[in-house]
Amino acid sequence: MDMQLMTRTGYLASICVAGLIAANIAHAKDASQNFAVDNGGVRDCNHLIASGNPDYPPYLWPADDGSGHLIGAAAEFLQRVGDAAGINIEVVNAGSWGRVQQHMREGGIDMIAGAFFTVPRLEYMDYFYPAFQGTRTVIWTKANIDINYRQWSDLRGLEGLTVINNSFGQEFDSYAAQNLTIREVPSLEQGLKMLDRNRGEYLIYEEFPGKAFAAREKIDDIRSYDIAVSEESLYLTMSHKSPCNTGAMRGRIAQALFKLVGDGVMDEMLEASIARWSTGTN
Repeated sequence: MDMQLMTRTGYLASICVAGLIAANIAHAKDASQNFAVDNGGVRDCNHLIASGNPDYPPYLWPADDGSGHLIGAAAEFLQRVGDAAGINIEVVNAGSWGRVQQHMREGGIDMIAGAFFTVPRLEYMDYFYPAFQGTRTVIWTKANIDINYRQWSDLRGLEGLTVINNSFGQEFDSYAAQNLTIREVPSLEQGLKMLDRNRGEYLIYEEFPGKAFAAREKIDDIRSYDIAVSEESLYLTMSHKSPCNTGAMRGRIAQALFKLVGDGVMDEMLEASIARWSTGTN
């Protein structure tokens, strides 16, 4: 877990959240079933399995066509990287964001299509450089409330919300663990609804996904603050436990990534993905 944060909600809230997480894990897809092998049962590393945060439009969200895939700008970008590197990269829905990270620890998937950098994650995955997208994390409150947010210390003494297993950068995560009261919830959708129902004083989440979800759920009485909590970069990553994680493979992916970032292809994909999400088309 990226943020070991205290909460005043106590034991019962912890039990409720744990139950929801357990249910999510129980229904998570075993992504390793998608691994391609040759006649000798050896992994075919020309076919990689990736996943990511399924609660993350316009970057990633589940396809509703029964394919078990994730779609969105990050999925499309990773597939383009694979095409340029001569690799087929399949982006599957492997469950919650926490479950996806556990898959990476265990080698149940090869790659993640979009993760922030934190030191603990270096223990189980490699980062590809450069980052393929920059993001802003902001504070959200009810529209009729002004907490006069200017800096992290302004959040002290307030009841916050965030999505479980999310990171907002190593520096903020450390500050929050020591100084802030933040309850972790299973999904962004739930966090926004709890904020709307006054079950938290603020929500910490990224700007684009927050706006996308609020619009789709018709939650229009919330606001975000201009000053960002943090500005982070999204990276492609590869599991240490993946048998396909070799120097040669990382080199192929890194070269393809470098070219596509230089060509600015993510800008076009992001615009198209925002339109796709807002209209609900797959």
